[in-house]
Amino acid sequence: MKALISAIFVAATLGSALPASAAGDHGHGAMPMAAATDGMSEGMVKKIDTAKGKITIKHGPLKNLGMPGMTMVFKAGSMDMLTKVKPGDTVHFLAEEVDGALTVTQLESAQ
Repeated sequence: MKALISAIFVAATLGSALPASAAGDHGHGAMPMAAATDGMSEGMVKKIDTAKGKITIKHGPLKNLGMPGMTMVFKAGSMDMLTKVKPGDTVHFLAEEVDGALTVTQLESAQ
């Protein structure tokens, strides 16, 4: 029992002493954002590239993918998605791996 308590104390002490990059920031310019409803994540559209069918989103954690918050370029699940939002918009979205590419499969404006 004493060993278990010591192990818990050591783990708690080490966890609080980690630098921000080891504690989840990962140096990707993560922004603190609340998770959206229905398993969707929240983010801000930074860029839209209709020619390539891509959208850049600065987002909070993507729990379904086990990823921390960062800014990423995603493939758009449909071209229609790219006409519904513009840079600066806050969005709720779901990103999934589709055929090896991180793809936004659901996207809606948060406003």
